[in-house]
Amino acid sequence: MTYGLRLAALIAVVALLGTATARAQVLPSEPVALAGGRITIGGDVSASIGADDAGFFNYTDYDHAALRVLTVDLTTSITPNPHIAVLGEIRDELALLSLPGDENRNTVRVYALYVRIRPWIDRAIDIQAGRVPPTFGSFARRVYANDNPLIGYPLAYQYLTSLRPDALPWNADELLRMRGRGWLSSYSIGNQEAEAGVPLVSAFRWDTGVQLHAASAIVDGTVAVTTGTVSNPRLTDDNSAPQVAARVSAHPIPGLVLGVSGARGPFVSSTAARGAVGDGHDRSFTQTAWGGDVEYSRGYYLLRAETIWSQWKIPALGAPVVDRPLTAMSTYVEGRYKLRPGLYVAGRFDHLGFSDVVGSDGPQTWDAPVTRVEVGAGYSLQRNLLLKFSCQRNTRDGGRVTNSTLAAAQLVYWF
Repeated sequence: MTYGLRLAALIAVVALLGTATARAQVLPSEPVALAGGRITIGGDVSASIGADDAGFFNYTDYDHAALRVLTVDLTTSITPNPHIAVLGEIRDELALLSLPGDENRNTVRVYALYVRIRPWIDRAIDIQAGRVPPTFGSFARRVYANDNPLIGYPLAYQYLTSLRPDALPWNADELLRMRGRGWLSSYSIGNQEAEAGVPLVSAFRWDTGVQLHAASAIVDGTVAVTTGTVSNPRLTDDNSAPQVAARVSAHPIPGLVLGVSGARGPFVSSTAARGAVGDGHDRSFTQTAWGGDVEYSRGYYLLRAETIWSQWKIPALGAPVVDRPLTAMSTYVEGRYKLRPGLYVAGRFDHLGFSDVVGSDGPQTWDAPVTRVEVGAGYSLQRNLLLKFSCQRNTRDGGRVTNSTLAAAQLVYWF
């Protein structure tokens, strides 16, 4: 779709949503059911307009600023019988308030497409194969705008580090030159074109593979084998070895959910590994991630917290040598409180830190630590039409821009 056509579509969507309160019956409020309920079609639209993020604090791995983007999702479920379902989602993104060109190419994509098989109707056990839902972490399961009380995303799931799976630094100095430059980093080994780095865990891409899920009244477990890693989910394999990921959660009392996650798989592509150390090392350079999360809700309030630790092994090449795995740890705490029906306030505190490497000028964190505080509010114009406002403060120890204060508004509609 050309930029002009997509801009026209955006204007039409905003005009429709803007008059929804006066014409609430115009917008469907439930998924559309066809063929006696065997086919259902749903979707959501979110339009976010915020301040210019000159520091790229909210840049995502699909080349968009999370505070300035229109996202349109269309989901479909086909259930020929109680044992089999085919589920898919198509997503389109349009950068708002930007120039025609670079940021709006090739953003229509298949976000999810998988087959779900339930061997026993009376047991909560299913097998999923294809481009499957996330296994790791808690926020990745509520990434849609109507599930997020704020407009921004937790740093672990969105903020781009300087690491890339297709390019490697020759030494510690080359790595340190990219501190705070995850939105556009470049290295001398592998793909030498400047490209975006990866987050600890991607919230914007689903991985491809096979997933097994089982649940009981108290415990819920998922294990998956996929082609990519949690920071670099992929449609096709690029290093001839899979990732294994698992998550177990428990809800021992009403309102309380406790979860742990783990994942490990080769991170560096075969091409980059071969350029660094020759053949036969595809499986040597891995990403290992661990996560823990808690959620508690009662009455008018909801509290969540999550910690993610990630380690990447990359080749030790020239001096000064990167002689140990690179690690990062992120922790966020968020809360929401309902002031009255349809109106709430929310806040999130978030920090992302990195381990040290020793360069020519001594030890330094391999990427620039970031802290984010975001507060906001939301008001339901109708059950499935939500208006949100937020203000975000980012600070970073490095990069061209070390701090920014960003305000944004978002309108979300789903059916």
